[in-house]
Amino acid sequence: MSGPHAHRHEALSFNPPGHPPAHAASLMRTATYVAVSVALLLIGIKLAAWLLTGSVSMLSSMVDSLMDVLASGINLLAVRHALTPADTEHRFGHSKIEPLASLGQAAFIAGSGLFIVIEAVQRLFRPEPIESGTLGIAVMVVSTVLTAGLVLYQRHVVRRTGSTAVKADSLHYASDVLVNAGVIIAFVLAITLEWHRADAIIAIVISAIIFYSATQIAREALDHLMDRELPEADRTRIETIARQDERVLDVHDLRTRAAGLRAFIQLHLELPREMSLIEAHEVCDAVELALRAAFPNAEVIIHADPEGVTEERVSFAGSP
Repeated sequence: MSGPHAHRHEALSFNPPGHPPAHAASLMRTATYVAVSVALLLIGIKLAAWLLTGSVSMLSSMVDSLMDVLASGINLLAVRHALTPADTEHRFGHSKIEPLASLGQAAFIAGSGLFIVIEAVQRLFRPEPIESGTLGIAVMVVSTVLTAGLVLYQRHVVRRTGSTAVKADSLHYASDVLVNAGVIIAFVLAITLEWHRADAIIAIVISAIIFYSATQIAREALDHLMDRELPEADRTRIETIARQDERVLDVHDLRTRAAGLRAFIQLHLELPREMSLIEAHEVCDAVELALRAAFPNAEVIIHADPEGVTEERVSFAGSP
């Protein structure tokens, strides 16, 4: 960078106030193990129910749970790798493995949706009666309760860690709650109205929900991989904090991004021309500490410019 002074502080791991890095890491690991365990339990329950009922909606729900195990297994490995310390070849750490795992999740989920569509279309033209409908409803109620509990726990973990992999897992398990509700409706219609095509129709609706979930997960993963800026509200807050020090004359060239458990903030401060190097360093330290207090997960890089020095400003397509 050009200018008389560049200031950089050591990167911080993500740790919201009151939650040290070790605690955040423990929460993430536990969330992945819980997700795999719940998905395995649901597969066993739904497999037995499908064999007894012959419902394609139940089959679609079981296949979805099978994909959940594969996706959550990928998550487990990704989170373990993301939490390994930075090394000489990966000095920014390994956190980008999380959005890569999320893309893998999206692919698995989309694949399960395609399988369900194929099965449902075949059953739509060759409807078959559902057997043991009451059992099917009971199984799906249990599945819904277990899945909803898992989603609530995962959201608790996401709030405290910011993990993109756990968030992706939470999104697709949240869609599973809707999937389970659809299966329950299919059983009710088959039992009360003897409308057996409802099973296939609802399975197709379920696949649409699954495809939408896969799209949302992939979009968020790509945002992280492509270094999308933090939300505008956060950027405004960063500038406001930097300007609170009365010695700061201007703030410009602000750039932000997130990578897994870590956020990165880079900005230029314009300081009085007559300010000494030591005082400029003190100002940068003060602004950095204020930013780190507001964004505990951030690595902050500040570049100081003397007042009145003309330099090329960073410009971006689409910026005002």
